[in-house]
Amino acid sequence: MNQHEPIRILHFADIHIGMENYGRIDPETGMNQRVLDFVSRLKEIVDRAIEREADVVIFAGDAFKTRDPNPTYQRAFARQIMRLSRANIVTLLLVGNHDMPVIEQRASSMDIFATLDVPNVIVGREEKLHRIETARGIVQIATVPWPQRNRLLKYEEHRSMTIEQLDQEMERVLDNELQRLAGEVDAKLPAILTGHFTISGAVFGSERNVMLGRDTIIKLSSLRLEAWDYIAMGHIHKHQDVHQGNYPGVVYSGSLERIDFGEENEPKGFCWIEARRGDTQWRFEPMDSVRPFVSIYADATHDGDHPTDAVLRAIERHEVKNAVVRVRVKLLQHQEAALRTRAIEEALEDAYLIAGISRDVQRDARSRIGIQNPETLSPAMLLERYFLSRNTPRDRTDDLMRAARALMDADADQVN
Repeated sequence: MNQHEPIRILHFADIHIGMENYGRIDPETGMNQRVLDFVSRLKEIVDRAIEREADVVIFAGDAFKTRDPNPTYQRAFARQIMRLSRANIVTLLLVGNHDMPVIEQRASSMDIFATLDVPNVIVGREEKLHRIETARGIVQIATVPWPQRNRLLKYEEHRSMTIEQLDQEMERVLDNELQRLAGEVDAKLPAILTGHFTISGAVFGSERNVMLGRDTIIKLSSLRLEAWDYIAMGHIHKHQDVHQGNYPGVVYSGSLERIDFGEENEPKGFCWIEARRGDTQWRFEPMDSVRPFVSIYADATHDGDHPTDAVLRAIERHEVKNAVVRVRVKLLQHQEAALRTRAIEEALEDAYLIAGISRDVQRDARSRIGIQNPETLSPAMLLERYFLSRNTPRDRTDDLMRAARALMDADADQVN
């Protein structure tokens, strides 16, 4: 073993194979094209690990969209893991909330690799410290999978607890496990913790839109930072270092593909780690091949009878090739009929998918309030009509009107 070179580790997470939103069927494979996007990103990860001669690949959980993926998706994932196995790269597969069955005794979608004893593959189904020998030395990797509350219900004392009490108990149990793992670390060897849960202070992405299971939030201090050289996290889709540049990095690598427009401006990629005890370096590497999501906003209120021109100008300012695109147009009421949707679609012919063309129509006051002769109504009556036109709840409208009448009466007294 070469003890002088750092141990090379690639860290990624949250593939979610099976996401089909904003997708269409690929005629060659019969699969949803968005599913193929996610599979392609996984293939790129494996390509980079092999090209760079990684010693270890850490996958920090959530291989699939659902806990019971169909066989086609399982095959696509397994093909790439087998490539790593044949390249003699140790691959650690952490079990995330999307991989974990509802009932603890059932197999996870990762367990097949352990059952078949696939060479160089470790399944992280339990809290455990793994000692891994590589060509560049020994590295310790502790696995902390998704905290499963159902395991608490095996014990009589937990069955009468409320959900909030179970949350607190789960956090206590996990805190104890993290302390135990830290105590097992050999201080002479590089040590990495990989987990799939939420750390307090982390910034969420769009994962809450697809989350399975109730979240568990762990304090940063509970990780026993002094024991580790790097903490490889999964679960949150937005890449970030929760430790804010301090040692060790507490890093969510983020998801590999964008799920929706909430992740439009987020870079997607993986983390490359060079591990030494007390001197581990890491960097985030974005992937340029990720499917772009592009929002186009156009204000046509100054374009008179030609509102489409404003949209076409806005499209020219964006790179839309192969992107999922949505368009929102601000219009005056009289411009609505003049907007040419077909011309907008033609301008977006290079886009992968048009997610929608929405219209924000600024209707005039008479139309909004629903009357043709507002001059015939008193100020109080007009104000009440306005509140109702904004779908203000009746009780809230009554409160506002009482306050408005008091102000109007006070103004009238001052005038008199």
